[in-house]
Amino acid sequence: MATPTTPPKKVVLAYSGGLDTSIILKWLQTEFGCEVVTFTADLGQGEELEPARAKALKMGIKPENIFIEDLREDFVRDYVFPMFRANAVYEGVYLLGTSIARPLIAKRQIEIAQAVGADAVCHGATGKGNDQVRFELGYYALQPDIRVIAPWRDWNFKGRADLIAFAEEHGIPVAPDKRGEAPFSVDANLLHTSSEGKALEDPAVETPDFVYQRTVSPEEAPDTPEYITIQFEKGDPVAINNEAMSPATLLTKLNELGGKHGIGRLDLLENRFVGMKSRGMYETPGGTILLAAHRGIEQAALDKGAAHLKDELMPKYAELIYNGFWWSPEREMLQAAIDASQRYVTGEVRLKLYKGNTILVGRSSPYSLYSEKIVTFEDDRGAYDQKDAEGFIKLNALRLRLLAGRDKEAGRN
Repeated sequence: MATPTTPPKKVVLAYSGGLDTSIILKWLQTEFGCEVVTFTADLGQGEELEPARAKALKMGIKPENIFIEDLREDFVRDYVFPMFRANAVYEGVYLLGTSIARPLIAKRQIEIAQAVGADAVCHGATGKGNDQVRFELGYYALQPDIRVIAPWRDWNFKGRADLIAFAEEHGIPVAPDKRGEAPFSVDANLLHTSSEGKALEDPAVETPDFVYQRTVSPEEAPDTPEYITIQFEKGDPVAINNEAMSPATLLTKLNELGGKHGIGRLDLLENRFVGMKSRGMYETPGGTILLAAHRGIEQAALDKGAAHLKDELMPKYAELIYNGFWWSPEREMLQAAIDASQRYVTGEVRLKLYKGNTILVGRSSPYSLYSEKIVTFEDDRGAYDQKDAEGFIKLNALRLRLLAGRDKEAGRN
């Protein structure tokens, strides 16, 4: 697809209201002379978003071109929960908090662009990161002919000093703490916080305490463990301690519990899709509890074959999300298989939260495949005939015996 030479007429910008996206907003206006529409999504990042409206108005955006939307319930119900049905973790540990937010933002940007007749969308992701890929794969999957503007790949600013100078030239307020180079950058939503850069760039150095925002240190967590129960229906959590909650409310409560007990910290040197390794510090308190709980209820209600197949499929599913292929047919195919497995994943899990640990202590399900009558070491009253194991073992040993015989015979020659 050739790069358009004519300037866009109307652009929908993913706008946080912060310094970088405010500079991008003004750059779009000055570079292209186009109309700008701002879209700010509340995904539970914990920031007041109305100041973004005031700042956009001050920068000349028409009131009807400012979109600020509370998408917390959509985010958890339609993106986080489906991902957790798969027990998805990237490279064995990362709960994909940033990755899973991008498809929703991209979707709403495209929907707004279509509603207002915009011919382009714009994001603030840098040319070194994964997010540029995630946003743009989403845009193109949902509207193949959309024009994408990625300022960090296009403008001529050489560094932060150039950005500050541009902001001052155009009357964009620059807070004192933004004038120097930030000690680290943060991305946040209801599932996690992600911190990277500067103070975290040496992977041999322990993460400084000031980086953590959602969790107390395990050493400072309560000395008394806290027990909770989580109720599930068809693979999704629906209640904590028998109190029914909406998806976003439930995850918020788990974040509170996990943060209190120092749960969910992760220091990861990960492989980015664009080819480099990066060091990130993640806090996913509620998600860490939820993953342990979901795997716990699956232990009772999920058949061995289905459970093992899910574990085989999961790394591929997680990689698709990490790389930005949420809207791909292969992710949808995997999701259909995963969702089918959750038909009987209903019941209750009991957990102990203690000093950074989520400890599974009990699980029960009306559809449990666990049978005490069969598994007991006591008199099983004919539920399982132990003599049957002899034939089972001999049949499984047949090929091993044949191999051993061949090797023995070959050794004689």
